[in-house]
Amino acid sequence: DKKEPDAKIAKTEEETEDKEEEEKPTKPSAGGSKSGWKNWKKAKESDSGGEESKITYCHWLLKSEPESRLEKGVDVKFSIEDLKAQPNQTTFWDGVRNYQARNFLRAMKLGQQAFFYHSNCKEPGIVAIVKIVKEAYPDHTQFDQKDPHYDSSSRKENPKWSMVDVQFVRMTKRFIPLSEIKSHHLAHKADGGPLKNMMLFTRQRLSIQPLTKEEFDFVLSLEEEKPH
Repeated sequence: DKKEPDAKIAKTEEETEDKEEEEKPTKPSAGGSKSGWKNWKKAKESDSGGEESKITYCHWLLKSEPESRLEKGVDVKFSIEDLKAQPNQTTFWDGVRNYQARNFLRAMKLGQQAFFYHSNCKEPGIVAIVKIVKEAYPDHTQFDQKDPHYDSSSRKENPKWSMVDVQFVRMTKRFIPLSEIKSHHLAHKADGGPLKNMMLFTRQRLSIQPLTKEEFDFVLSLEEEKPH
């Protein structure tokens, strides 16, 4: 009957209707996002000598639910504060039950950084940066009949589901809301900016999402700006 510790509680499920999917697209403020990304691009080109990076995924976005929600009697809440309260500010990222998201987990490399994204809440958005401190290994919750993400079809000799360990790095300098990222995404779709194909808007339901270096760097640059 004991409540499991926070570290064992599953993160966002792909099957969950995240609130960001229900939001209507907002029209970006006239010219604001476009000029913002061009200034960012100009600065980046001067840093790199104008070379364009290859499109590879080397950063990640991890969705987790900061508000209480019961799933099969277990509270799946796991906020950034819950992560910071763990020993060494480290936990395993369990409960992923979508094959594409699992494959992204398996592609993660030691030391890579990810955005910690609060999902399925009043105001979704990015709150912190974490890093991968252990690469993919079998998710033990798939074999636990008491866990809401138990999978009776998975076998220990050939586990279906994986998880990684993540560690808190730092809070972002400010909360970066989904609505703000979306306004840049819409502007970039029009002018070819770095967020034009961001998976947060093309595959909204995935709880594990890859980011290119350009996407990660641009979103990170937003923490330096005053919110619109």
